[in-house]
Amino acid sequence: MAEFQKITESSSPYRHLETLSVNEVLTNINAEDRKVADVVAEAIPQITALVEQLIPRMRRGGRLFYMGAGTSGRLGVLDASEIPPTYGMPQGRVIGLIAGGDTALRLPVEAAEDAGEKGWLDLQAHDISTLDTVVGIAASGTTPYVIGALRRCREQGILTASITCNPASPVAQEADIAIEVVTGAEVVTGSTRMKAGTAQKMVLNMISTATMIGLGRVEDNRMVHMQLTNKKLIDRGTRMIVASTGLPYDKAQEWLLCYGSVSKAVENYKHSSHDNDD
Repeated sequence: MAEFQKITESSSPYRHLETLSVNEVLTNINAEDRKVADVVAEAIPQITALVEQLIPRMRRGGRLFYMGAGTSGRLGVLDASEIPPTYGMPQGRVIGLIAGGDTALRLPVEAAEDAGEKGWLDLQAHDISTLDTVVGIAASGTTPYVIGALRRCREQGILTASITCNPASPVAQEADIAIEVVTGAEVVTGSTRMKAGTAQKMVLNMISTATMIGLGRVEDNRMVHMQLTNKKLIDRGTRMIVASTGLPYDKAQEWLLCYGSVSKAVENYKHSSHDNDD
């Protein structure tokens, strides 16, 4: 059997980087980054297939799990952590798991990604069920932590997907829906936190954003369920209410702080106005 070829490990087309000026290095990085969006566009059919299954599953109470190691794992945890404040979803509906646990978010954990059974154990700790969906993220497509988890999920009838940057990888072969964003060689050979990481981040943004829109967490183009965690967000929410109701800014802010979200404030204001009309 031929050895799996990792395009992500192929040699950089840029040589002797240490001899280049800062401007030349940055220009080369930017030239490679420009290619990423086109690669991601090619995967939209697979991303669509995932989101179209994910929305009804989450409506029935299912959760979305991201799993990965290193940069891939950190990107999954990042996307998951932004869902509650951005869309007001309860904690625990979108969960990011990284090989080596939370320590690995800041520090490398030796051999964590090579533990083929640990991913499934991490999922079991969250009482994984057939309503849940598991997305394995691995630039190389060879991470044992992810492969083992996806394999066990499929054995248990749990929907799986993958985000990888090499074609026909072992991770993709374990996924029901394989999202492949083949970004090619990096400017620094093998440094997949660069183009590959950018592509993965873009795909994760697409998955979570489209899913949250489908779940009704966005109205028009606004984050009407966002958590009011700082002055900037309170101001943003207040201006949304002003635009929706015509209320003066100060009154709109009173309604926002009373009800805790733009959606609830506008709904209650309109209901109150309707009652007064009657």
